Parts: sequence; structure tokens; C-alpha cells
Amino acid sequence: MVTKEVIEVLMKRSRRFLDLAKYNIEKGDYDLAAFNLEQGLQLYLKAEILKNDDRYPHTYDLIDLLEFLYEIKKDEIIRRIISEYAVELGCLTDAYIMARYFTRKYTKEEVEKLLNAVENIISKIERS
Repeated sequence: MVTKEVIEVLMKRSRRFLDLAKYNIEKGDYDLAAFNLEQGLQLYLKAEILKNDDRYPHTYDLIDLLEFLYEIKKDEIIRRIISEYAVELGCLTDAYIMARYFTRKYTKEEVEKLLNAVENIISKIERS
């Protein structure tokens, strides 16, 4: 059984990853910023899923996590997020692998757009 404390830990880690992303953008470490954004959103989505269910899929794919959250909540806002941010979600999911194992370089403009997308996604889910 998932406890409130587990959800709070995931949310706190999510916020810390998002703070690290902003710090890394300021420092010019854009590949790390992209990775941190992905991790922050991934943990946020898993916490949201656990608020409504006692399990989540063991995947890092952000679209899969959003689809799972949609199946639980049946909220059309989540369906619209998937459609509206499909490119950004795909790029963030790629950042999970690319920033760790390959030499993919991210630009300041890319990570700023990704940060904006992540903040908008979280804001929309929080209002739903």
C-alpha cells in the first residue's frame, strides 16, 4: 500500500530535480538540465498516479505515464496535454537516455522550451 509519505517524497524529489534543471540552465549545463527536467516530470507524474491508484507502470516514458494517469482519472485535460505537448514529451523522454549514455547536446533554447512545457504540464494537471 502506498502511503502519503511516499507520495510526498516523490513530489519533493520532483521539485528538487526541477530546481536543479533551472540551476543547470543558469550554469549553461543544458544536457543535465534536460535530464533533470525529465526526472522532475517523471517523478511528478508517478506521484500523481499514486494519489489515485496504488501502482504505476514501471516505465520512464512520459507519454505512457500520462496515458496511465488518464485511464485512472478520465480527465480530458490530460488527454489534451498528451496531444499538445507530444513533441516536448518525446524530447524529454529521449533526454532520459541521451543525457546519460550518448553525446546529445541540448541548446539553451531547447531546454528553456522544455522547462516551459514541464511547468505548463504540471500547472494544468494541478488545476484538473
